[in-house]
Amino acid sequence: MAGTDEGAVAAEDDALYVLTAVLLTPAQFPSVLGDDYPEACAALGLAPLADGYGLVLGQDGEGARWTVVIDDVSLVAVAIASWDCGMEYDLSPDERTVVAGLPGWPLAVAVAAPGVPAPHDPDPEVADRPPLAPPDTTVWGPAQRRLGADEIALQWATWRDQIDDADFPSPNGGPSGTPADDASSEATGGAEDTEKNGRKGHGGIRRVLAEARAYVDAPPPLGRVRSSFAPGDARTLRADGPGWSLVARTDDIAFVLLDDEPGEVLPVGRGPELPGLLEALDKMAVRPI
Repeated sequence: MAGTDEGAVAAEDDALYVLTAVLLTPAQFPSVLGDDYPEACAALGLAPLADGYGLVLGQDGEGARWTVVIDDVSLVAVAIASWDCGMEYDLSPDERTVVAGLPGWPLAVAVAAPGVPAPHDPDPEVADRPPLAPPDTTVWGPAQRRLGADEIALQWATWRDQIDDADFPSPNGGPSGTPADDASSEATGGAEDTEKNGRKGHGGIRRVLAEARAYVDAPPPLGRVRSSFAPGDARTLRADGPGWSLVARTDDIAFVLLDDEPGEVLPVGRGPELPGLLEALDKMAVRPI
């Protein structure tokens, strides 16, 4: 999460002590909330506006959790960038930019406002809807799978260093990266040769790559494919779909996570097909402004 700010914004005539803020846009949204931008918006009961929203999370004077939704995306982006650089920034949106004040928090927040009671949900009589709560990530499922993909994208070098290209088997015994000849590894690391298990490839990976290719011909909901900065001339690609997440570098390999394979991280070798697929996905992906 971004750093705390002790400023306050107005939320339904009550002061809100700002703890953090996040973006909810087609190119940058909390992926724990959904596989795409419309799904993430639906989790908050919001219409998927093209320009997106900023989410300001904080506590009122009684300590209750509130999420203030504003349409001034650039203001929130500047605040987050400042906090990430260790700079102070007083995030005080104009009341005219407030779209909604939602009870609860949709994400876990590890800090609390000083001088007020501990964080708690607002009393039902002051909230016109059930309070928001973070998705359950204690068991493997879509939310945990997407968080795992987030971590791989954030720590790409660490994950990539665990993979030797020689770990990708081929029918002839040499390295390969075709979709039918992949290795799988546990989230804790260590490649496992799929042919040792009697498999000539991984059916889940083949399905994911086929669905990702279908995105090129029939664009999926906004935000299912996103492209962000990577070192050099490369881009970091993120694609999600029903039961799967894919993280890749356009100049390198890819990693796949599946709902039906808890805790597994499946590397996909570069091979002859992956480069073209990644290039096509990057061309159609949404990018941060």
